[in-house]
Amino acid sequence: MSTDKRKTVTIGDQTFERGPQGATHQVASGETPTLTTQQGVPVSDDQNTEKAGARGPALLEDFHFREKIFHFDHERIPERVVHARGYGAHGFFELTDSLADYTTASVLGKIGKRVPAFVRFSTVAGGRGSFDVARDVRGFAVKLYTEEGNWDLVGNNMPVFFIQDAIKFPDMVHAVKEEPDSGFPQAQSAHDNFWDFASLSPETVHMLMWIMSDRAIPRSFRFMEGFGVHTFRLVNAEGKSTYVKFHWKPKQGLQSVVWNEAVKINGADPDFHRRDLWESINSGDFPEWELGVQLFDDDFADKFDFDILDATKLIPEELIPVRRIGRLVLNRTVDNFFAETEQVAFCTQNVVPGIAFTNDPLLQGRNFSYLDTQTKRLGGPNFTHIPINAPKCPFHNFQQDGHMAMHNPKGRANYEPNSWGMGPRENPQTGYKPYAEELNGRKTRERGELFADHYSQARQFYTSQTPTEQTHIKNAFVFELSKCLTPAIRARVVAHLLNVDEKLAKGVAEGLRLEKMPAPAPAARTPLTDLPASDPLSILKNGPKTFKGRNLGVLVTDGTDADLLAALMKAAEAEGTIVELVAPAVGGVKTTDGKLVPAGQKIVGAPSVLYDAVVLLPSAAGAKLLTGEATARDFVADAFAHAKFIGYGPDAKPLLAKGGITPEDMDDGIIPLEAPSDLKTFITLCRKLRFWDREARTHAV
Repeated sequence: MSTDKRKTVTIGDQTFERGPQGATHQVASGETPTLTTQQGVPVSDDQNTEKAGARGPALLEDFHFREKIFHFDHERIPERVVHARGYGAHGFFELTDSLADYTTASVLGKIGKRVPAFVRFSTVAGGRGSFDVARDVRGFAVKLYTEEGNWDLVGNNMPVFFIQDAIKFPDMVHAVKEEPDSGFPQAQSAHDNFWDFASLSPETVHMLMWIMSDRAIPRSFRFMEGFGVHTFRLVNAEGKSTYVKFHWKPKQGLQSVVWNEAVKINGADPDFHRRDLWESINSGDFPEWELGVQLFDDDFADKFDFDILDATKLIPEELIPVRRIGRLVLNRTVDNFFAETEQVAFCTQNVVPGIAFTNDPLLQGRNFSYLDTQTKRLGGPNFTHIPINAPKCPFHNFQQDGHMAMHNPKGRANYEPNSWGMGPRENPQTGYKPYAEELNGRKTRERGELFADHYSQARQFYTSQTPTEQTHIKNAFVFELSKCLTPAIRARVVAHLLNVDEKLAKGVAEGLRLEKMPAPAPAARTPLTDLPASDPLSILKNGPKTFKGRNLGVLVTDGTDADLLAALMKAAEAEGTIVELVAPAVGGVKTTDGKLVPAGQKIVGAPSVLYDAVVLLPSAAGAKLLTGEATARDFVADAFAHAKFIGYGPDAKPLLAKGGITPEDMDDGIIPLEAPSDLKTFITLCRKLRFWDREARTHAV
């Protein structure tokens, strides 16, 4: 229960409040601006740090105190450690379903409210100069510029993480980064250090399943989900708390690439993801996500098989459906990459009134860490003065000086309380208040008992995948562990996989040719083996319904049938598909009607890995010419190997043969295009994105 009994007193002609310890401070009046943090969040109490009880220890989550003292510490007068390679865009968030019953946050209260947004997507392990389609977690960081200050939802494209406590974060990052003696491999987890750490840390196993799945090699930023990862709190006007997990659901559907394809994309276009986002927005095809929430109370938390504070766990959507409450639209690219994408600073502690933290030990540590890393990276405490980081609502405080200070207090008063009637004052009515959680516990270094189950949800994730996706997971483990030079590390990982799925573990062991199968790793808590499969965990079960926004590569030559090409363009335009013509020369080709049609790419610079599906429309003479071109052969062979839909015109059979596609290889994913009416059928078929039956038939090893 709070003991902060405030009394109003008058000193001279000014009104002050006196707290229980006798301190006086001037309160905000109608003319006095409300004291805020540098993020624009109003402050309710500037006299007391947040504590675990009136006589308890101060809490790390007190972001107002942390920012205030941090700024003071830096008043006298480099690349991100993680998430260095990123790409950002502007847009807006619009609320479509009110949560006013659950939170006082204005951004979540009024249907139809729009606020500006900036989103930065990123990889984790690689440096700024690494390639886009690495096997890696993708950062999905959203900054919403609300009327109550900036709210940063700093998440990933996976709902869980490698570790449970932030004290292990330096170890995890050190292990996955390039090895310190050799300086390689860059942007890869396929090396001894990472797998040594992972095999000695059972809490990583659930995340290993995600990172070895196709979630780690997305087709595009546009086609991946985002997650807040942690459990947060929503707090309403009565002070009631509701737990919440945040989700970003892409309206475009989910899509990834296959590993062999990813390797070749990185060679052909290391900027594949950033180019895709840039071109999509500038063409008017604005990516969109729905903000979803899972809301639950203490009764659910107490009955759940796992601890809701454990960041290595998720809540299946079958248990708590995701309620869609808003939409995020990206509709503007940056004006300057450095000023915006590079200098944007996200901090998990940046929340607004009505949103509060839980005691998740990973979240608590992130709240402490982010401010330090942004200060180091951006040169001082005034990074909030950079336009991309500044709130768009009014903000007022007494913080001063420091490197690159753009705003300093005016007049003689640079402190509070002061009797000069100058400057902002705290506002107990509108200011941010922490959730009044009752705390009672000894100081300790340990984790909750339910944190010890490291295998149950890993198994649930694996059993929720389609057979195609399960095969990809197995192959990913084999590939990554084959890059480990230490056999004992490989065996330790397989020992953990035996607690997830015996068939998976045996498949990995066979792929590595382990001479002896290890015993299952000791489990601190007996894994649950009866958790039901969850369809939302599968990419292939949540794919797109259209071929809109996908890329179609069309191989053309002089003499290409003008009617077939025109019908293809018409069908693609109706679907919203992006067509790029690939030709022997980038200057274009002359079709059968004698017209010169410009090409987007020359065949030697446009492998089929850059496209979601391909069409071969050469003339007879053109096909003969291309059969002597190695890159044209690879164009066909790779499309076939990557299970893509292939459309081909009447004269393209020699090119199919040169690409290694024999009559026996022809399947329902290879479509003859003999008349203009065939083109609409082909585009419709491409909505399935891949012909996975071919992969199962042609990839036996």
